[in-house]
Amino acid sequence: MTHLFRMAAFALLFSVSSLSLAEDTFTLRLAQTWGPNSPILGETVEHMAEMADTMSGGRLQIQIDASNKHKAPFGIFDLVRNGQYDMGHTASYYYKGTIPNAMFFTTVPFGMIAPEQYAWFYYGDGMELMQKVYEPYGLLSFPGGNTGNQMGGWFREEINSLDDLKGIKMRTPGFAGEVMSELGVAVTNIPPGELYSALERGTIDAVEWVGPALDFNMGFHQIAKYYYSGWQEPGAEVQFLVNQKTWNSLPGDLQEILRVAMRTAAYDMYIQSTHESGVAWDRMKEDYPDVTHKTFPPEVIEALRDATDKLLKEAAEKDELAKEIISSQREYLRQVRQWTNISDKAYLDSVAGE
Repeated sequence: MTHLFRMAAFALLFSVSSLSLAEDTFTLRLAQTWGPNSPILGETVEHMAEMADTMSGGRLQIQIDASNKHKAPFGIFDLVRNGQYDMGHTASYYYKGTIPNAMFFTTVPFGMIAPEQYAWFYYGDGMELMQKVYEPYGLLSFPGGNTGNQMGGWFREEINSLDDLKGIKMRTPGFAGEVMSELGVAVTNIPPGELYSALERGTIDAVEWVGPALDFNMGFHQIAKYYYSGWQEPGAEVQFLVNQKTWNSLPGDLQEILRVAMRTAAYDMYIQSTHESGVAWDRMKEDYPDVTHKTFPPEVIEALRDATDKLLKEAAEKDELAKEIISSQREYLRQVRQWTNISDKAYLDSVAGE
């Protein structure tokens, strides 16, 4: 993978590392939620490790363990916090039961799309607020790649009303799962490697994963034919976690190399996901014409929005830090969405065509 942005990072930081007098080699162990050979998500971690190796002249090595090795796909937070691993690559909303405020840094239903969210992280309050959440656990957290706007899921049966949602069993994680539960959906979270078999066996009736880039290889379209556009994850960001003690043990130049490698890999995941989704959706329409794209009916969207507002209000009332995060995101969205509306949205609505 070669991109101008990554090459520029190489040139900048290779010159920094070449000036360092330190000769020690540091090997960090990273646990990821994803299985071996995971497209896009796993590749993002590999790209990050390759960049860290190259920019450091081999002084910073990152050993990656997939979920089949450490056996804890949803336990990355604890593995890194407890020092069993130096780093992790996961999604923060998987840990809403342990640290509820973490889920806001993956995505919020009806919230910011990916460019808006990145702007909030790096030019708004996002990074500072995220560190407030993770610092008590001895962790640093960094944006780890965005899938872009995620699809609303694969459904065996068409959703024409709120009644059609009641009682169905669906895999959808994070805050969206809580919202769906408000509407009577039986929500579960299942490790990625078990999703296809759960759908095939009828353990679940619907599954929300990512979008065509990752969904196509999972084979969901072979079982569930209704593919719904999303509402729940307008800009889903995964994350790198770093143990604070590990970070402190690194020389300053290696800290900066690691920081830039993570940021560059995250950006590359976003553009790769956009590319791969376009390719996969084109192929899916060609090879599987019985797959039907749908959008949820207005009454369902309205109910989902109402439930989202209700749960956000409850979260803000219970916890001051949650209130600070929610307020920051809403205010930033209010401001930045005005620009999105008269730029990208206006272009797509009135100029771009199909």
